[in-house]
Amino acid sequence: MSSSTKQPPVICLMGPTASGKTALAMALYDTLPCDIISVDSALVYRDMNIGTAKPTSKELQQYPHRLINIKDAAESYSAAEFCKDALAEIAEIRANNRIPLLVGGTMMYFKSLIDGISPLPEANEQIRKSITLEAQEKGWEHMHQLLQACDPKAADRIHPNDPQRLIRALEVFRLTGNTLSQLTQTKGDKVEGDVLQFAIAPIERKTLHERIELRFNQMIEQNFEQEVVNLKQRGDLHHDLPSIRCVGYRQMWQYLDGDLDHEEMIFRGVCATRQLAKRQLTWLRNWPNLHWLNMEDEFNLQQILSCVSKL
Repeated sequence: MSSSTKQPPVICLMGPTASGKTALAMALYDTLPCDIISVDSALVYRDMNIGTAKPTSKELQQYPHRLINIKDAAESYSAAEFCKDALAEIAEIRANNRIPLLVGGTMMYFKSLIDGISPLPEANEQIRKSITLEAQEKGWEHMHQLLQACDPKAADRIHPNDPQRLIRALEVFRLTGNTLSQLTQTKGDKVEGDVLQFAIAPIERKTLHERIELRFNQMIEQNFEQEVVNLKQRGDLHHDLPSIRCVGYRQMWQYLDGDLDHEEMIFRGVCATRQLAKRQLTWLRNWPNLHWLNMEDEFNLQQILSCVSKL
């Protein structure tokens, strides 16, 4: 522990999907006085267990994860909300003289927590509904053009096929009269003290691809289809919600709608998961102050413990 901070360090364990983060986090929990905080935008949702590869009920009893199962699938959860919640959890864990162990693959959440996030307005459901209705009528390309007109910097960063971020950028402008680009120049609270950052990843991309395909097929065997049937039967969920846009869920939803056959659903689900892993690795390649771990190395636990002991 650093004498300057007089508080336990924060350990961040990042990496692409299916790289073995959860197993390593559990090993750390068994070894260090730490509490696990999930950094995953899909694991926040209740009743979405199989398709998110959420730890089992038994695992969660033995290895409690904070910020899991905190939202209904009909709700959204922003990076700003995550930061607020995570900072509160970190403070509580440190107050008990334990180490906060943040584990997950949502890089935007990690970045917001480490660098600080801009003080943006809270979501406004009325404006969001208005933007969504306009998009359904005129198309997301039209909404992207509207964003290009008012906030070209944000439009350059946000793809026309990314409705969640498009809605947010337009919502901020309509709420405040200021652009997302203007408001994000100011940073808010961030995690303080010693922060150790680790990324677990494969040496060969092929190894990760094989794991992703294997895990997706295991999800199918675990009756992932029924999990999504249950979500559809609620009647208040639709394919544009952040929860249903999670990889795997979108493709299974399309299959249940009759837009894909079973084989195509699996193929697209695996491809979407691989694309997610590629985006996660792209984030990490430019990440500062990062300790890299090989996901096939049996000494990853010892490497992390060695770094902690040097503080």
